[in-house]
Amino acid sequence: MIRILGIDPGSQRTGVGIIDVDGSGKTTHVFHAPLLLLGDGEFPQRLKRLLDGLAEVIDTWKPDEVAIEKVFMARNPDSALKLGHARGAAMCAVVLRDLPIHEYAAKEVKLAVVGKGAAEKVQVQHMVGLLLNLQGKLQADAADALAVAITHAHVRASANRLGVNVREAWSRK
Repeated sequence: MIRILGIDPGSQRTGVGIIDVDGSGKTTHVFHAPLLLLGDGEFPQRLKRLLDGLAEVIDTWKPDEVAIEKVFMARNPDSALKLGHARGAAMCAVVLRDLPIHEYAAKEVKLAVVGKGAAEKVQVQHMVGLLLNLQGKLQADAADALAVAITHAHVRASANRLGVNVREAWSRK
């Protein structure tokens, strides 16, 4: 059994989702939540809340591997920079605990979960709910984090079947 933490970084909310994957590739939902970063203080305080929140999630749920969404180029450069800072803080929380981290672009996640790289957020939420047998509407950031974890589980299973590393299983080279 492998426990995977998926992270959807954000500067206001960061989604986290944890799944367990057995030897046959069956995924089971463990935990999901958005880490709410807004509150008192300036932007650096948000990054501290992100570091502390992820540390608590990691220490509580003890994942074996982590998958994180890559930054996409936003229209607003300031937003893209803040997103990059949040992603960096999330990655620091992971590597400080010596966990392996795998990165996936949003299009790769949508393709793996929905079958279409240009899928809408609501489609991702719906498919994550179906794949993990969850009832009710999922919060968008937490659903995205679970989708990242599911993507890594699929890529990991393919890599194992092919006898290659995870990055080689996903690349088209």
